[in-house]
Amino acid sequence: MSNAPLNAHMFGATGFALFVKNQRQWSAPPLTPVEVDAFATQMSVCGYTAEQVLPHAGYLINLANPDDTAQAKSIASLLGEARRCTALKLDKLNVHPGSHLKLITPQAACERVAIALNGILRQTEGITFIVENTAGSGGTIGSCFEELRMILDGVDTRSRIGFCFDTAHAFAAGYDIRTRDGFLETMDAFDNLIGMEYLKAMHLNDSRAGLESHIDRHETLRDGVLGLEPFKCVMRDARFQKMPLILETPDVTHWADEVQLLLSFADED
Repeated sequence: MSNAPLNAHMFGATGFALFVKNQRQWSAPPLTPVEVDAFATQMSVCGYTAEQVLPHAGYLINLANPDDTAQAKSIASLLGEARRCTALKLDKLNVHPGSHLKLITPQAACERVAIALNGILRQTEGITFIVENTAGSGGTIGSCFEELRMILDGVDTRSRIGFCFDTAHAFAAGYDIRTRDGFLETMDAFDNLIGMEYLKAMHLNDSRAGLESHIDRHETLRDGVLGLEPFKCVMRDARFQKMPLILETPDVTHWADEVQLLLSFADED
């Protein structure tokens, strides 16, 4: 984990994401002082601050789970990850809202997510939880801004809640961001329903899947169906300059080129 800042720096990245434990396991041994110090050293050497880092929570977590026992396991896992972030002096944690498993309504599932977050917020300090929009496959919630708003409405400490906008997920969910007008209309809809002040991060991914397909398939920039216009819009808009913009594209051999491509869009403005 301490290699994450160095790896990001090697790709020319001005920010990065990481997992603070194995993303496909429920728990992990506590971080040792050696691990914490090694991470801090690499952060300093590579010139990153917490503002530029977006930790991502594990994939097993389902805060919307309608089963109380199963949901409690997810809550405990996310709480553990939040505490690891605190140990690493990181101040954000990105999490998927989860799935209702087709057993309860989307509204009830959103309410369960908010209640779970309230409990975690009471037990932590200094961490903002960043809920990510989804493609909406199966019983997954959070594919539409209305559901994200339902989660926000149920959170008591809104100063420590935010949202991450994933371009591939949004397109698969039905938001056509392929043109400048479409992208700006989508951002206006987010602002009207949720509030731009709650947008804390973005995932910049092309998509293999089509509009409103509800299929979550990321693709390398330029190789998917989105084109480059939405990414130019992001890189040239001052609203997104002070938040982590994270590539989650599938081919590591293209990452350095993709980083430079995105930075070139900002330079062109």
